[in-house]
Amino acid sequence: MRFCTPGMIMATVALINENPRPTADEVKHYMRGNICRCTGYKRILEAILDASRRMSGASAGNGR
Repeated sequence: MRFCTPGMIMATVALINENPRPTADEVKHYMRGNICRCTGYKRILEAILDASRRMSGASAGNGR
C-alpha cells in the first residue's frame, strides 16, 4: 500500500512505462493500492490520462 502524492507519482511512472496509453479502467486498476485522504481520485485519474496522451504525442481530444 502506498500513500498520497509520492506513491501516486511512482505508480504512475511505472504504469506509463508498462502501458504508454492506458484506458481509464486500466489506470483505476493499477492505482487501486494507493490511498489518498487529501484529494479526489477523479482529478488524479484525469491527470494520469492527460500525461499519457501528452507523453505519447496524442492530442487531448483523442480517445484510445
